[in-house]
Amino acid sequence: MTDRLTLDSVRAAFAGREPRAGGPGWLQDQRRAAMAELDRRGMPTPRDEDWKYTSLAPLFATPLDLAANGAGGGLSEDAIAPFLIGSASWTRLVFVDGRYVAKLSNVPSSSPARAGSLAEALITDEETVRAHLAGSAHEGWHPFAALNTAFWDDGAFVHVPAGVGMSEPVQLVFVATGVPGARADHPRALVVLDRLSHATVIEHYVGLGGATYLANAVTQFVLGPGAILDHVKVLDEGSRAFHMGRLEARLDRDSRLTSCALTFGGRLARLEIDVRLGGEGGECRLDGLAVQAGRQHVDTHTVVDHARPRAVSRQLFKGVLDGKARGVFSGRVIVRPGANGTDAHQTNKNLLLSDGVEVDSKPQLEIFADDVKCSHGAADGQLADEALFYLKSRGLDEPAARTLLTRGFAREVLDRIRLEPVRDWCERRLAVKLRGGRVMEETE
Repeated sequence: MTDRLTLDSVRAAFAGREPRAGGPGWLQDQRRAAMAELDRRGMPTPRDEDWKYTSLAPLFATPLDLAANGAGGGLSEDAIAPFLIGSASWTRLVFVDGRYVAKLSNVPSSSPARAGSLAEALITDEETVRAHLAGSAHEGWHPFAALNTAFWDDGAFVHVPAGVGMSEPVQLVFVATGVPGARADHPRALVVLDRLSHATVIEHYVGLGGATYLANAVTQFVLGPGAILDHVKVLDEGSRAFHMGRLEARLDRDSRLTSCALTFGGRLARLEIDVRLGGEGGECRLDGLAVQAGRQHVDTHTVVDHARPRAVSRQLFKGVLDGKARGVFSGRVIVRPGANGTDAHQTNKNLLLSDGVEVDSKPQLEIFADDVKCSHGAADGQLADEALFYLKSRGLDEPAARTLLTRGFAREVLDRIRLEPVRDWCERRLAVKLRGGRVMEETE
C-alpha cells in the first residue's frame, strides 16, 4: 500500500509489517525500540538544525510503499552489467529492490572473507551480527537510520578474519527497479574487519527506468586494531530518486579508513558520515564529490569524533553545481578531553557553473583537549577567467576549456581513489556527466 511519508503512515506500515518481520527476539526488540523513538521524536523538519538547509517536502509529498517486500528477481546480468566495476572475479553482492539475488552475485569459494546476505547472516553468523548491529555508534538523533532499523529486510554482510588481506574488492550493488511502483527500500550493510585485516568495499546505488523510490540505507563499518578499509560509495540514482544514506564507522587502535563518496544522480540525496576514532593512533580520510544539475539537491553531513589521543583525520568534499542545483555541507570535528595529539583538517570547495546554484557550507570544530592541530576551510567560486583565456589561447574552444578545468577541479578527489580500475570507472562516469563544460541533467 502506497502512502505519503508521515508519522501516521510509518506507524501503520510498521503495524502491518511486524507480524511477518520475523528474526531473533533481540532484533525484534531493536525494531520496536527504533519505532518507539520515531513515534516520540517524529520526522525531521527545517526547524531542526541538522535539516535547516534541506527541505524534505518533495519526499514527504511522494506516495511510497513504505514496507515493500521486494521479490529480488527478474533482472538479467545484462541489465546490471553497466553498473559493475572492475573484474568479473571480484566478490559481488547484488540486491534488487532491497533483496539479495544470488544468481546475479559472485562469491568466490576461495574468498577468505564471509560475504553474503545480512538476512542469512542472522542465522549463520548471529553472534557477530548481534555484537555490532545494535544501535548507533554515536550520539544524536538520526530519524532515517531509525526508520531503517525498524524496516530493513536484507542487506550485505562482510566479515574479514584477523590477519587476512583481501587482494580483490567486494562490490555491493543496490538496484532499484521501480517495479511495480514507487517504493521505499531500507538496505543495511555490516562490514566487520578483525585485527590486522585489510579490504576494499565498493558501495553502488543505481536506479532503472526513471523510477520513483526512496533508498534509505545504513552502512556500518567496524575496524579492529590495525585493520585497514578502503571504501568508495557511488550514487547513480535515477532523476526521481531520493537517497537517505548513513555511514557509521567505529575505528579501534591504529586502524585506518579511507572513504570516498561520489554523487552523480538522484533528485535529493542526504549523506551522513559518522566516524568515531575510538582507539589511539587511528586514521580516517573522508573525500566526496557531488556533480549536480537541474534542481538536484545534495546534503552532506560529516561527524569525525576524536575520542582517543594521536588520531588523524582529513576531509575534502567538493561540489560541481550547475542549473539550479543546491549543495549543503556540514562538517563537524570533535576533539574529546584527553585526545591530545589530534591532527584534524577539513575542506569544502564548490565550483559554481551557473548563477542559479546555491551552496550552504558549515565547517565546525569542537576542541576540548590540548596539543592539537585542527583547521577547516570553505571556498566557493567560478572558473577563473585567466585560466579560460590561457587555454583558449592554446587553441581550445570555450566548451573544451571549461570541461578541462572542471574535470581538473574534480580530479583532486578522484585521484585519491587508490584502486585504478575503480578510479578509471569513476572518471569515465564523470566524463559522461560533463558535456561542453556544463553538467548534464539526468534524463529519464
